[in-house]
Amino acid sequence: METLTVHNGDVQLHLTTQGEGPTILLLHGWPDTSALWDEVTPDLVAARYRVAAPDLRGCGLSDKPEELLSYQMHHLIGDVASMVDVLGGEKVVLVGHDWGAALAWGVALARPDLVERFVVVSVGHPSSFRTAGIAQQIKSWYMLLFSYEGVGEAFLRKNDYEALRRWVGHPRVESVIAELERDGQMAAHLKWYRANVAPDAFVVDPGPLPPVQVPALGIWSSGDFALTERQMTNSASYCEGGFEYRRLEEFGHWIPLEAPHELAHAVIEFCSH
Repeated sequence: METLTVHNGDVQLHLTTQGEGPTILLLHGWPDTSALWDEVTPDLVAARYRVAAPDLRGCGLSDKPEELLSYQMHHLIGDVASMVDVLGGEKVVLVGHDWGAALAWGVALARPDLVERFVVVSVGHPSSFRTAGIAQQIKSWYMLLFSYEGVGEAFLRKNDYEALRRWVGHPRVESVIAELERDGQMAAHLKWYRANVAPDAFVVDPGPLPPVQVPALGIWSSGDFALTERQMTNSASYCEGGFEYRRLEEFGHWIPLEAPHELAHAVIEFCSH
């Protein structure tokens, strides 16, 4: 394993790589770090890919800027651009879960020159997500809660992290709690929501986005507590470069942890054609 340091302005990011071959860049989401991919990476390395896994801005061993605006999507896209540069400048395969999937969509839209193809796990195209109807809005209620500084943190910590244990049901809940309580990561993680999801997103129609020209694979699981299938499948309407869809049965939201081999197989198959 090789450890690299990535700089985007004054923000320093932690990135590790394993294996040799075409580069797959793995983007984790909330409330995770690069450890989310621990069980996916060996299968990708065995298939002769170089796998790069960063701690994204505000998470893990990467810097945690105090300013809320530092977490706006264009800065996060800039982080990925800096990673690709450090990795050699060639186009990469992006794989993102949760907020990492939202970031992958953002990179594919704003910087298609960086991406050979990309895989989004759980989270569909931003316009598809915003127009997926009341069922998705009900599942997304917590985003309104997280938008209030101090309230979101208190909710997550209440009753010994009952929300993470019972509602979120994270498979590695103890390690996640320990990580969130280290180096101010609780607030930093929630700044992703506060900087990118305005409360009026629940009532205002999204603005137009250009069509996605990069080939995409969407993966959704039937047991996802936070996301509907519709917001993923309707993503095809926004993808001129092609959109493939895989539905996984009997797994929850945490596909990289609950179905790592199935996920790795889907990525490898998608990259092979």
